Amino acid sequence: MNDRRQHGPIIVFDGDCVLCSRWVRFLLDRDPDEKFRFAAMQTEAGRQILAGAGLDPDDPSSFVLAADGDVLRETTAIIAVLKRLNAPWSFLARLVALFPKALRDWAYFRIARNRYRLFGKRAACYAPAPDEAWRFLR
Repeated sequence: MNDRRQHGPIIVFDGDCVLCSRWVRFLLDRDPDEKFRFAAMQTEAGRQILAGAGLDPDDPSSFVLAADGDVLRETTAIIAVLKRLNAPWSFLARLVALFPKALRDWAYFRIARNRYRLFGKRAACYAPAPDEAWRFLR
């Protein structure tokens, strides 16, 4: 396992949320270089990252990217993730970044607070395929 696989950017997501799990699946399918690693907020690793960033590990409203010694949240994290993907997603990141952060985050929180009602909630935390399991921290 190379250094990138051991120390790449980590995305913390709500493993019970259908929308969040689809986002992870979207990223897995569009990350051929296997840049990203993942931690469900329900795991010890996810809880530690959230707590270390000063976030409540029991409040699933934040999307987090831990990369390069920084912890990015909400739409800033989403933009940073999309920038790390190939086109057209990196281009989309630049377009989204043109909107004021306050507006982006307002829209993000509207969706985040209603995501279980809008998209559903899983009965169990997202489980990766066996060949992708190494990318998920526990």
